[in-house]
Amino acid sequence: MARPVRIEFAGAIYHVTSRMIGSWRDRRERLFRDNRDYQRFVHRLEQSVTNAGIRLYLFCLMSNHFHLVLETPEGNLSRFMHHLTTAYTIYYNLRHRRHGHLLDGRFKAKLVSGDGYLLRLSRYVHQNPVWVAGWKSKPRKERIVHLDAYPWSSYPSYIGGAKPLSFVDYTPILAMVGSRRGRSRSAYRRYVDSGLAETDQEFQQILNASPCAIGEEGFRLWVERLRAQAMGKRSRKEDVSFRRMVAPLAPTAVLNIVAKAFGAAPEDFAQRRTNSSLRAVAAKCLVRYSGQSQDPRRPSRNGSLFETHAGQPRKGTGGRAQPTHRS
Repeated sequence: MARPVRIEFAGAIYHVTSRMIGSWRDRRERLFRDNRDYQRFVHRLEQSVTNAGIRLYLFCLMSNHFHLVLETPEGNLSRFMHHLTTAYTIYYNLRHRRHGHLLDGRFKAKLVSGDGYLLRLSRYVHQNPVWVAGWKSKPRKERIVHLDAYPWSSYPSYIGGAKPLSFVDYTPILAMVGSRRGRSRSAYRRYVDSGLAETDQEFQQILNASPCAIGEEGFRLWVERLRAQAMGKRSRKEDVSFRRMVAPLAPTAVLNIVAKAFGAAPEDFAQRRTNSSLRAVAAKCLVRYSGQSQDPRRPSRNGSLFETHAGQPRKGTGGRAQPTHRS
């Protein structure tokens, strides 16, 4: 299956999600098994954001997946995510004595439209810890307490319940709900808490309307056009007239070139010498450029390796080059 097209450009805003491979019901298949895992991911997230010049607006880590909302001033989303997830996968596999892929396929990234959608998206992401089994049926007051204290999200630092994180940019979201920092934090908390009374069904429909965009219909259509154009470029058939056809070289020509490069005589390739790489290099070049084979059972286009050496017959043939017999 072809990899999905990724639309990247400077200043793009994304909702990024990625999920642990396997079943969420299996405790061993948790992306974060304990606090140490969470802490390691947050530390790596801070490093990756700083190194890639990312504007991280918010994040939320769950047991088997994570959410990021970010902007890429340099249009480098894929590179940023590669560094983040590769580093964490290596750590996780070493610590938990496992191997192979950690995440279920490539990360998902949806482009986000204007401020109104960004604000509603921030509430949706920050509310994740109380919309999971075991919490979504609890009384609203209990969910609010849990959400305010959830340590693996940027939400506590948004509402003043924790110290601001140096790698999170709070300004764009808070500016939408208040003009002053203190008031904006309180206003944002009220905004998020208000969404716990009932699910924002309209926004859920917007989230599900497109696999690659969150926004109004015009924005979604624009992103779909960009995606279609990118897919068309990637799937365009090769023009066979541009293919470079190269005929195999004669074995003697290959050996002469290798001999000249090593300052040796072509007949030297017939001699086996200790600690000499002449024959190995020549054999590789004959296979690659002359179409020969090191396997006597496999037909070659120009004979077998070292059958002749710059036109000289093999030793012990009575002055005649002997044919190579293949079964």
